[in-house]
Amino acid sequence: MPPRHLLEQALHGLNQAPESAPWNLQELADLLPSEPLRAAAVLVGLREHAHGSSILLTVRNDALRHHAGQISFPGGRVDVTDAGPLAAALRETGEEVGLPASAIEPVGWLDPYATITGFHVLPLVAHLDPDYPLSPNAEEVAEAFEVPLDFILEPNNLRHVNVEWRGRTRELVEFHWQHYRIWGATAAMLVNLRDRLRAASIG
Repeated sequence: MPPRHLLEQALHGLNQAPESAPWNLQELADLLPSEPLRAAAVLVGLREHAHGSSILLTVRNDALRHHAGQISFPGGRVDVTDAGPLAAALRETGEEVGLPASAIEPVGWLDPYATITGFHVLPLVAHLDPDYPLSPNAEEVAEAFEVPLDFILEPNNLRHVNVEWRGRTRELVEFHWQHYRIWGATAAMLVNLRDRLRAASIG
């Protein structure tokens, strides 16, 4: 696990979610719907084990409307009943993998991210109780698993892939861990975590 002070230096402060535009907004300018982006929040959960730190990820149910079958962080839309993005991230994590707020210690925020499905996502980084058992909700989550943080931090494990989409070449990033392909928004947010940790460590 990164030292607490380093993790805090790498993130936006917990008490004020970043209000800046998503860092990838320009590259999605011709893909986004015309209506305003909808607010969403995800939880980038770190679990500390004897063998090292890992990041909690889920495989989404194939029947879901958005990002079906893809690998993602627990999270979703910020509802009108939520006190804010932090409350939404905690609620969604409880609903998806059965972790209560008492097993989650929020630390801070990554940079906002825009998805091609029209969401403005705020990623909340938190420490998770490694001993609390996960209980994935089968209606939303096909599987919950963990990827080692060291694997994500190793630059050589990141792949850049060019794809043709809507008339031009676009670059995607992805990680391949065991039989899992972590790509799209999830991979991009992991890169944001890696880059912010690196900048904090040399700053």
